[in-house]
Amino acid sequence: MSWWPIGASLMSSNVGSSLFVAMAGSGAAGGVAVGSFEWNASWVLVALGWIFVPVYIASGVVTMPEYLKKRFGGDRIRIYMSVLSLILYIFTKISTDIYSGALFIKVSLGWNIYLSTVILLIVTAIYTVAGGLTAVIYTDTVQTVIMVVGAFILMFLSFIEIGWFTGLEEKYMKAIPSVIVNGTDCHLPRKDAFHMFRDPITGDLPWPGLIFGLTILATWVWCTDQVIVQRSLAAKNLSHAKGGSILGGYLKILPTFLVVFPGMISRALYPDEIGCVDPEECFYYCGVNVSCSNFAYPKLVIALMPVGLKGLMIAVVMAALMSSLTSIFNSASTIFTMDIWLRIRRNAKEQELMIVSRVFIVVLVATSILWIPIIEAANSGVLFDYIQSVTSYLSPPVTAIFILAIFVNRVNESGAFWGLVIGLVVGFIRMVMDFVYQAPSCGQEDTRPSVLKNVHYLYFAILLFGLTCIICIVISLCTPSMTDEELGRLTWWTRHDAEPSSHLKELEEPPDNSIALPVEKQPDGGFKPQDEQSNDSSSIMEEKVMSDPPSYPWWKTVLFWFCGISMQPEVKLSEEEQQKLQKKLTSIEEEPLWRNICNVNAIILLAINVFLWGYFA
Repeated sequence: MSWWPIGASLMSSNVGSSLFVAMAGSGAAGGVAVGSFEWNASWVLVALGWIFVPVYIASGVVTMPEYLKKRFGGDRIRIYMSVLSLILYIFTKISTDIYSGALFIKVSLGWNIYLSTVILLIVTAIYTVAGGLTAVIYTDTVQTVIMVVGAFILMFLSFIEIGWFTGLEEKYMKAIPSVIVNGTDCHLPRKDAFHMFRDPITGDLPWPGLIFGLTILATWVWCTDQVIVQRSLAAKNLSHAKGGSILGGYLKILPTFLVVFPGMISRALYPDEIGCVDPEECFYYCGVNVSCSNFAYPKLVIALMPVGLKGLMIAVVMAALMSSLTSIFNSASTIFTMDIWLRIRRNAKEQELMIVSRVFIVVLVATSILWIPIIEAANSGVLFDYIQSVTSYLSPPVTAIFILAIFVNRVNESGAFWGLVIGLVVGFIRMVMDFVYQAPSCGQEDTRPSVLKNVHYLYFAILLFGLTCIICIVISLCTPSMTDEELGRLTWWTRHDAEPSSHLKELEEPPDNSIALPVEKQPDGGFKPQDEQSNDSSSIMEEKVMSDPPSYPWWKTVLFWFCGISMQPEVKLSEEEQQKLQKKLTSIEEEPLWRNICNVNAIILLAINVFLWGYFA
C-alpha cells in the first residue's frame, strides 16, 4: 500500500460511528476537552511511524501477539495478548460501534435498534468476508472522503445556525433545561467548557490525566493495536508507513471541529432534549433515564440538514460504522486464526484458516450484540466515557510491555508475563467495580467506594502503567537475562542488526527447506504472489502459479471466489529465494530524500498540534 490509503485507513479505522455519537455527546455534556483525545493521536501516530513500525518491520511480524512471541519466546504471552485483544475489541470497539450506529438509524429513520443492528452487520460482514484487508483499506479510503465532506457540511450549517464561535460561547453557557433537579447544579454547563486543561482534582478530564494517562491509552490504540498497526505494516516501505502516519495525524486534527463543536452546538440549540437531567424528562426525549447527550449529533442531522444532505449524513455515519467494523473484523479474525487456531491445529491448511476466520467474525458479532444492553446503561449515558474508562482498565499493562520490549533489552519473558497478568487482574477488578457501582444520577448521593469516585480513570491508567512496569522490571532482574543473539532486530537498539535473533531463526526455518508463499486475489479475478516486487524470484513463482489448478465442484469454486481463497496450488520457494524475500520484507532502509520529506512534515504536523493545544488550553 502507498501512504495515502494507509493514512486514510488509519483515520477511518479509528473514526467509527461511535466517534460521531460518543464524542459529540461528550462535547455536549462537558465541552471541548474531549477533543484532546483526537489531538493527542497526532503525537502518537508520529511515534508509530518513527519508533514502533521500524522495529515491527525489522522483526518481520504480521500480528502484535506474534511480535511479543518473537521478542520474548514462549507461547503464553502470545496467547494472553490474543485473548485480551479480542476481549477489548468486543467491549470497547465492536459493541460500541454497533450500538452507536444503530442509535443513529433509530433517531434518523425510526427503526428498532436491534433491527438496525442486524441490517448493518449483514451488509458489513458481506464485504469483509469477500474482500479481506485490501478491500477494507481501499473502502476505508473512499469512506474517509465521504465522512470528511459530510461532516464539514454539517459543521458549517451548525455554526451558521448558532452564530459562529461567538454565538456558541454565549448560547452554550446558557443552555439550561427547563426541568431541573432542585438543589443541584448538574443542569448547568461547566464553567471550563471551552478549556482543554482542567483542574487536576475536580475536573471531569484533569489535565495531568490528559497529558500522561491519555498518552498511555493512545499508545495502545495507535502503536500496539492490531487494527491500526496492520495498516502501517501493509506499506510498501518505511517511508510510506511514515507518510501514512503523517496524513493520519493531519486528519485526526479535524474531529474536534467536525464533531465536538457540533455536539456543543446541539446542546445550545436544544437544551431540553440534549441537556436534560431529570430521569423522566430524559426517558421522554430519548428513552434512556440517565442522559440524552449521545443523541446530540443525530439530533443535529435531523433538525438542520435538508432532505438530500440528511441522506448524505446518514451515509457518513454508516460509512464510519462500516469502515471501523470491517477493520476490526479483519484484524480480530487474523489474530484468532494466526495466534489461537494455529495453536490448536498446527497443520491447518490455507482453506481451513480462511473459513475459520470468516466463521469467527460471525461469533464475534453475536457476542458484541449481547453486550449492547450493558453499554446503554453504562457511565451516565455518556458513551465516550464508557469507551475510555474500559480502555483505561485493560490496556495500560499492554502499553507498558510493548514499550519495555522495544526499549529495555533486560526485560525477559517472565517479567513481561507476570507484569501483564497482575496488571490485568488489578484493571479487571476496577472495571467490575465500575459496572457494579454505577455513577449516581443528578441529585443522588455518590455512595461509590473512594477508589472509584476519587481516582479518575485517566489517573488509574497512569498508576496501572507504573505498577506493570515495576513488576516487569523487578521480576526480569531476578531471572536470567536474554542474550544479544536472542534480541537481534527485535528492539530499538538492535533493529539494524544484520542477523535476526537466534530463536527467531528457529521459528522461521521451514522443516523441508521450502516455504509456501501466500497468494492473493487480484481485481481481475486472477492470482499472484504477494511479493510482486521481487524480480529474482517472480519468474519462478509465476511459472509455479501458472501450473494447472486443481479441479473443484462449481459451488466450491463460487464459495472460494467470494471468500478470496486461492484456487491455485501453493507456491514453493527454495531456501535461497525465501531468504531474499525475507530480507526485502524486513528492510527498514529509506531513500534520504523521502526520509527528509517525512521528517519535515512530521515537524510541521506537531507544530500545528502544539499551537491548537496552546490556543484552547
